[in-house]
Amino acid sequence: MAEIPEHLRKRAEEARKKAEAKKAAEAGEVAAAPAESGADADAPAAGDSKIPAHLLERSKAAKAAKAAKESAGAGGELVGAGVGSAAAAVASAAPPPAAAGPAGHTQRLLTVVKAGSIQDVKAAPVDKVHVWPHLLAVEFVSALAVLAFTLIFSIFVNAPLLAVANINQTPNPSKAPWYFLGLQELLTMFHPMVAGVTIPGIGIFLLILAPYIDRNPSNKPEDRKFAIALFTVQMMFWAVLTIISSFFRGPGYNFILPWNDGLFFEL
Repeated sequence: MAEIPEHLRKRAEEARKKAEAKKAAEAGEVAAAPAESGADADAPAAGDSKIPAHLLERSKAAKAAKAAKESAGAGGELVGAGVGSAAAAVASAAPPPAAAGPAGHTQRLLTVVKAGSIQDVKAAPVDKVHVWPHLLAVEFVSALAVLAFTLIFSIFVNAPLLAVANINQTPNPSKAPWYFLGLQELLTMFHPMVAGVTIPGIGIFLLILAPYIDRNPSNKPEDRKFAIALFTVQMMFWAVLTIISSFFRGPGYNFILPWNDGLFFEL
């Protein structure tokens, strides 16, 4: 048989001594109380006391139940120290009694519901429109406007065809079509390999990398500063070269001022 630890034995002895002292004190109080105290205690209940009768009856019943429980505990005191220590351990480990509500029902918290919005939003607004009719209608109207302007311009402005080209007479200055004048202007400044391959290749390569460098999904111009700046720089670069070659280059492809020497540019 296992030996009971010393600290459990001491705890059982202390509990037994406390129970005996409490029992002796209660017995002394009952003996010293006068016989007429019961009548005096019942007098307020039957007399002019403001306490309701049912509350007094409930208090008496609770006191009687408590006294019976204490007497039963004192009469059934543990014999062995091991049994007493086990009972003390069980009593200390027992959970506290749950609070009971009205009619003896135990109150429990099931869940906490967070406060939500009163209005039920069925669909979130989006900054998008359909291609038809919003986009196609605008494009169709723009095409009609450009066609009308071209028709009116051709009526009031004469644009005759030039004479047949003479292979024995080279025009001076000899200029390429307007969409190649930017490259022709670069040829006057750099080596043909740099002007015709390197610089245009770098520009095209940057345009290819632009969507991978600027991955902003927004369609608003204020949110796409890098992409807009890159495209603007390229457009201004080629536009300036084309304007210089068209209006500021004269015979021998020399630099001139069009308001002094005339205009050497033909569509």
